[in-house]
Parts: sequence; C-alpha cells; structure tokens
Amino acid sequence: MDVAVADDGALFREGLQLLLGAAGHTVVGGVEDGDRLLELLERTTVDVAILDIRMPPGPEGGLDTAARIRRRHPGVGLLLLSQHAEAHYLFQLLEVGTERIGYRLKDQVAGVAVLADTLVRIAAGEIVIEPVLAANLVNRPGPAAPGPLAELNEREREVLRLMAEGRSNAGIAAALFVSVKSVEKYIASIFTKLDLPAEPAAHHRRVLAVLAYLRSDRVG
Repeated sequence: MDVAVADDGALFREGLQLLLGAAGHTVVGGVEDGDRLLELLERTTVDVAILDIRMPPGPEGGLDTAARIRRRHPGVGLLLLSQHAEAHYLFQLLEVGTERIGYRLKDQVAGVAVLADTLVRIAAGEIVIEPVLAANLVNRPGPAAPGPLAELNEREREVLRLMAEGRSNAGIAAALFVSVKSVEKYIASIFTKLDLPAEPAAHHRRVLAVLAYLRSDRVG
C-alpha cells in the first residue's frame, strides 16, 4: 500500500521508511511536520498516513494534523505513534475518528511483521490500539471495593484485553488458540458482567463500548 510518514526526528523517519520498504509498501514521502504532510496529501493519494503525536506544529501536532487529515481526506487511514502509552492520547485520538485509525508505540512497530499487521488492519477499517495500553486498562489494580472487572476470570480478561486492542473475534481466536465460537461465548459473558449492550453491532462500535467502560471505570 501507499504510505506517507511524518516525524520530526530525521533518524526515526528515515528508519521507518526503510522498514516500510522492506515490508513491501510504497513510501510516497517523508516529512518533518503536519503542515508539510497536509501539503503532500494534497498532491498524492495514500492509503495510510503515519504520524508522530509529538511533532510540529505545536506540542501535540500529530493529533491536530490527524484531525485535519480526517476532515480533508476521510478515506486515509491514520497511524499515530508515541514514545509512551498514554490513555489520554488514545481517547483524544478516538475523537478524531473510530475507523481506519491506530495508536502504537514507536518501539513496538520497529519490526516488519508488527508494522505490516498494523497497517493492514487500519487499511481494512479497524481500530488498532497499543497492546500495552490495552493491558494497562484491563489489568490495572482495582479499588478497595471490587467492581465488575473483578468478576471476570483470567480467560475473560485475556479476551477483553484483545478486544480493547481492536482485535476481531477471529483475531482473538487465533491469539488464544481457541475457536471463534468459544470467543463469542467469552464475549457474551464479558458483556453480561460489565452490563454492556450485547446486540450485534459494527466491530469498531464494540471496541468503543469496551473502551468507554474502561475509561469510566478508570475515573470512577
């Protein structure tokens, strides 16, 4: 697929372009800030744009640039990269959009297989969330009075974590070496225990429901 890269760190930007080439993607351009990325997208069609969250213009220029891209080029997938897994970045990103979008750590995409998987999932319309962040949201220590998360067994927590990463039922089944039908049963149990709507919905809406619950439980 055709990919554009924006990062104000020249070494990382050039390294990522080499990695993308090794993965079989075409890098249409690499720039150092959001304004130049918008200029590039006005001239060139891309499938996914990769942006550093903390790049010009502004301290969190990647998020602002992502919002501008989504308004002007709604069909372009967005992958935001950061040095640290921050929940507030994730929830700001989800205000930009809930489809064809991802948030990953820089050091976790420094491999062809992981980067390729991330880009394919974004291009297919999925939400892709950094696994470390999803695990932190699901497995963080609970309050003195246990909430619904404490009712989940170990396997249900594993499924919830993978759901929070944006994995499909088939993706969860492959990760856990179980059948899709078993995953569906685990998810039904999770939604019952967390009092979340269980009716069929678009995949990204299911992920958003999980994240909304985890966010409310985090601040509750």
